[in-house]
Amino acid sequence: MARKLVRCPICRKPVSWEGNPYRPFCSERCKLVDLDYWLSEDYRISVPREILEDEEEVEGGEV
Repeated sequence: MARKLVRCPICRKPVSWEGNPYRPFCSERCKLVDLDYWLSEDYRISVPREILEDEEEVEGGEV
C-alpha cells in the first residue's frame, strides 16, 4: 500500500500521514507556528452575519 502524502499547512512540504506524530504538520516547529497564529488571532472562525446582527440588536436594546 502506498504511503499517503499530504502537504504541511504551514511550510507546504510533503509529509507522510501515517506514523507522523505532528500530523497534519511536518514538524513540531510548524505545529507551534500554527498555534501561534491561533493565539495571536491571525486565524478566526467566521460567524454568520445573521448572528452578528442579532447580537447588535440585543446590545443596542432594540429587542
